[in-house]
Amino acid sequence: MSGAVALVDYGAGNLQSVRNALKAAGAQNVCVTSRPEDVLAAERIVLPGVGAFAHCMGALSAIPGMVDALNEATGPKAKPFLGICVGMQLMAEAGEEHGRHAGLGWIKGTVRMITPADASIKVPHMGWNDVTPQDAHPLIVPGEAYFLHSYAFEGDDVLATTRHGGAIVAAIGRDNRVGVQFHPEKSQRYGLSLLSRFLEWHP
Repeated sequence: MSGAVALVDYGAGNLQSVRNALKAAGAQNVCVTSRPEDVLAAERIVLPGVGAFAHCMGALSAIPGMVDALNEATGPKAKPFLGICVGMQLMAEAGEEHGRHAGLGWIKGTVRMITPADASIKVPHMGWNDVTPQDAHPLIVPGEAYFLHSYAFEGDDVLATTRHGGAIVAAIGRDNRVGVQFHPEKSQRYGLSLLSRFLEWHP
């Protein structure tokens, strides 16, 4: 699995689109896998996610050894990690969709429903919107990306925001772990450039 990107298959992600985008961005070996041993052997890890926080966390936890493998691979082994949409949200301590549910706990914060002060602002937040970095980061640059979500992260280690009836977190990260709320695989040139930088990233 040397040089491989492990794209985690836990039944809750748009795997084919993400795989195609990674290959278009230059990945030579994308391993779509539900095997913890593949995650541990890979050079880089991508965790996609669509749907409800609790369902996604439950599906991930239902694969024996997968959460432990993610913790080890991205913790002590410090492999580059990219979470996409709910895959980013799972990095948080908890999510509040359909009750409060524990996440992976990598980043201090909670995922809560978007509640714009202006009632005319529609939820879900859907479509193209600006990505505004908070500080310089090798992966996150200014641009426009495609979003589709009703819940948003609130907490620490914010790398970028967008605006939808107020500031909403667009990216989070610490050390070798980065998550983006938007969908790189649907974000055309901006998304492919992000994935290309991720493939070359050595945190």
